[in-house]
Amino acid sequence: MELLTEAALPDREQGMPKYRRSVPVGNRPITSMGIAQARLPDGGSINLMRVMQTNACSLSCGYCPTYCGGKVPRATVSPEEVATTFMDVNRKGLAQGLFLTSGVPGRPTRATDRMLATLEVLRRREGFAGYIHVKLLPGAETAQVEAAARLATRISVNLEGPTDAHVRTLAKEKDLTGDLLPKLELAGRLYREAREEGGPGPRGSTTTQFVVGAVGEKDREVLGLVARLERQRLLHHAHFSAFQPVVGTPFEGFAPTPAARESRLYQAEHLLREYGFGVEELTFETGGNLPLDHDPKTAWALANPERFPLELTRAPLELLLRIPGIGPKTARTLVQTRRHTVLRDLRDLRRLGVDTVRAGFYLTLRGRRLATAPAPHQLRLFAPGDHLTQAPFRTPVPPCAYR
Repeated sequence: MELLTEAALPDREQGMPKYRRSVPVGNRPITSMGIAQARLPDGGSINLMRVMQTNACSLSCGYCPTYCGGKVPRATVSPEEVATTFMDVNRKGLAQGLFLTSGVPGRPTRATDRMLATLEVLRRREGFAGYIHVKLLPGAETAQVEAAARLATRISVNLEGPTDAHVRTLAKEKDLTGDLLPKLELAGRLYREAREEGGPGPRGSTTTQFVVGAVGEKDREVLGLVARLERQRLLHHAHFSAFQPVVGTPFEGFAPTPAARESRLYQAEHLLREYGFGVEELTFETGGNLPLDHDPKTAWALANPERFPLELTRAPLELLLRIPGIGPKTARTLVQTRRHTVLRDLRDLRRLGVDTVRAGFYLTLRGRRLATAPAPHQLRLFAPGDHLTQAPFRTPVPPCAYR
């Protein structure tokens, strides 16, 4: 179990490190069982036990140390062992949810059946009704996707890349348009229909992941695919993993991807999902990637100066969301507050949550512009990522296994 949960420790989600506590399980720290604290959208947190059913694998993913030729220790745990271990830590109050993934040792349908058997034990025999996230494997069958939707709170199908060519370069056995994408869309439809019908049925959502920077994919391509899936309500959100070379993998000699690119993709995806932006509105560099020097909203604002400044006392919600330094919660608060309160100056705006350093240049308050120039651009000594070591790192598990 320690070997198969090791990837949980350094994981990052949405560009932010996970919080972890060293709560003992017997005489071992909580992290030895893959238990890490994940943040929730409402600001709370949940402890997840994250484990691979097996790290044996017959796929050739070039970024992954557990690929078919990888020289790493192999281990497998049975459905009974995963379920028993999880219920033990759950009853102790140490983990409220499970994240289950697996390598693909041989036939993917057989490996998927083992994961589904784990979920069956937890749901049917143990009566566990909490959060379960299962990562479906390449090659899973339609019936297995349907079974997972009945048992899991969240399903992820990692697309890895935006086109067939990119995905096949990452792993020649994987098929984007013939396998991965249809399975993700199927899971998304099952959950969407259950929400719309409102009756008994699966309740959950889907996620996916992209390996960024290894094989030349463009941010525009990635975000275009994500936007389509989210617009059709087939995808809750996407994860982006900046490629990092690992010793002993086929991609060991490839250049690492700056973490700033991962962060920009997360920011852009939030603009698409929560701010009403379209992919065609985002600002891309000539090569098709997001600029690294500015966050995507600021880059859009600088590229569209004719839209500003906006009068704070009259601007509608959808335009307030376009202003750097104003998020959805703050924008709604501003619209509600200005109905019955006179906003006088920057101090009033700061009390409402406005980042006035970033937002001031794009706003007027009763005709008076709140800043005469955009927020100063921070100078860099190094290009993004160049201040970090360029050497590959060592890990016996995929760096992005638990997204």
